[in-house]
Amino acid sequence: MREIFTGLPWWLKWIAVPVIALVVFGGLIASVVGFVIGLLFKVLVFVALVGGLIYVVRKFTSSSSSRSDW
Repeated sequence: MREIFTGLPWWLKWIAVPVIALVVFGGLIASVVGFVIGLLFKVLVFVALVGGLIYVVRKFTSSSSSRSDW
């Protein structure tokens, strides 16, 4: 493979081949990136909801226990 690329001009190695790879595999790359971003978004929403739930539960349990102390 290295012998094939040695005789080629620089623009073919560094511009044309990556562009062809993006055209051929562009849909696959976009779907994988979209899946990863969607998964990260769902994880962040999950963490925010669980954190909010823990905050609300602790706030209500601490206020109800302080009322019973009086």
